[in-house]
Amino acid sequence: MKLITAIVKPHRLDEVKTVLRELGVHGLTVTEASGYGRQRGHTEVYRGAEYQVDLVPKVRIEVVVEDADAEPVLEAIVKAARTGKIGDGKVWAMPVETVVRVRTGERGPDAL
Repeated sequence: MKLITAIVKPHRLDEVKTVLRELGVHGLTVTEASGYGRQRGHTEVYRGAEYQVDLVPKVRIEVVVEDADAEPVLEAIVKAARTGKIGDGKVWAMPVETVVRVRTGERGPDAL
């Protein structure tokens, strides 16, 4: 199994959720995040005063999938989240050793 984590722009969340649903992903976790990459934040003007925004708002999406589904899910997230502009985000996959459904005690693929 793999844990796929994506950090994307908040306005792309609905597109990512839709594509995951279409691929049969049954569950996901979304958390608010903030940070920066190469763009190192950006400058904004508020009431005539310019100020630096160091941490850009993002969302973090996490899903656990079977190994065979990992690459298609990863590619679908990238395609759904891409705007072609700086700050689109990152997606990565990590191996998952064990998954347990708390309610039933099911383990492994049955817990997904």
